[in-house]
Amino acid sequence: MLPGMAGKARIAIVGAGNLGAALTVSLHQAGYVIEAIVTRAALKSLRRARKLATEVGSRAVIRAKGVKAEVIWFCVPDAEIASAVRGLAEQIKWEGRTALHSSGALSSDELAGLRERGAAVASVHPLMTFVRGSRPALAGVPFAIEGDGKAVRIAQRVVNDMGGQSYSIRKEDKVAYHAWGTFVSPLFTALLATAEQVAGLAGVKPKAAKRRMIPILLQTLANYAAFEAKDAFSGPIIRGDVDTVKRHLQVLRGARAASEVYRALARAALLYLPAKNKDALRKVLGRRPR
Repeated sequence: MLPGMAGKARIAIVGAGNLGAALTVSLHQAGYVIEAIVTRAALKSLRRARKLATEVGSRAVIRAKGVKAEVIWFCVPDAEIASAVRGLAEQIKWEGRTALHSSGALSSDELAGLRERGAAVASVHPLMTFVRGSRPALAGVPFAIEGDGKAVRIAQRVVNDMGGQSYSIRKEDKVAYHAWGTFVSPLFTALLATAEQVAGLAGVKPKAAKRRMIPILLQTLANYAAFEAKDAFSGPIIRGDVDTVKRHLQVLRGARAASEVYRALARAALLYLPAKNKDALRKVLGRRPR
């Protein structure tokens, strides 16, 4: 038994993907017993689950019969939650247990079938990105939580034990919340990929562009962390430099998708950030590429 583990619920994780792996390791480090990693029978999934189980002193199982964990945490893609719930509904006695899922967009009602069987349910979503080859720590990460009172209280304690920051969210706000998160990471990554394409117009190859962008990206994030967005904003738009924006748009005719991104972000800047010559800039940005 790990130090400080007394009184902590045993947990079973359903799914050993990127999020599930990061969550499992963080829970283990926080002193929780991971009783089982429940996975699909596909060989790749089983291998991944077994490797993760070995890392945290657990076991990988295809069927959940015999699992005694008080908390069952679903860490599968949104489209697979319903089928995972159906698959485990008959395998576990749900009375008195807690079922959680980590979808950002879906509410705790995705687990309604388990609620009907006696489980307390909640959705618990970390505002963090999980990709292959990276396993971010969850200390300091905000977790949006909603659901049944008992499940919410348990989830809050677990998140706090991991060093995360739990806060409440309404069911009806989850889709907007997830859209926000999509702007923060996936679409931000898409912006960086677009920037690499624009670098190509300047004769810079993607790998070199990435390397050369890192310092300004890090400083931009540092500025955003230290100041309000309006005080972290720089460049031709805040100066109202219409001629430079015109030249940008002219060269971006060679990258139509990048031109569309530029126009959309520039228009957003005119809405939300300080800028001079706004009317002139709006007129320039309103022109569509021929």
